[in-house]
Amino acid sequence: MNKARFSLILILVPFCFGLWLFPSCTAVDIFEKNVSIPHQAWSSQFKPAISFEIMDTTVRYNIYLVIRHTDAYRYKNIWISVHTQGPSGEARNLPVDFQLATDDRGWLGSGMDDIYEQRIKINQDQALSLHGGTWQFTMANIMRDDPLEHVLDIGIRLEKVPYQ
Repeated sequence: MNKARFSLILILVPFCFGLWLFPSCTAVDIFEKNVSIPHQAWSSQFKPAISFEIMDTTVRYNIYLVIRHTDAYRYKNIWISVHTQGPSGEARNLPVDFQLATDDRGWLGSGMDDIYEQRIKINQDQALSLHGGTWQFTMANIMRDDPLEHVLDIGIRLEKVPYQ
């Protein structure tokens, strides 16, 4: 066996072994779904609905609202009504004022060029235990501007938080 081939084997074997181990060490603990806002103008009549199937009831969840907007968005905040429907029919409607910018820091989310994304935690106090089954989240624009311009996407993100 020549030296080059032996060197290649010495590099590839640990690399392949590492790839084999990597998936077993990581678990997908984040679920995120986003809906595009038509024409970047969020009408109060357009109420995106997002569903998640919760199977793991042994952990708690943090729930985030995901907002993508352009630099041309006119306000430092956004009012959104978040309607939640659980698998056993329980429903909750939560009007929330989310801060997107401050005078001293500007946009609070991460940005690239003129597009900003922000994940805002809905359950502020503590992680939630969710019943198994299908959960549906419906978001509505409740700002005075109708349609609300320069909003690109709206979504929901669930993150597992293990018990401690």
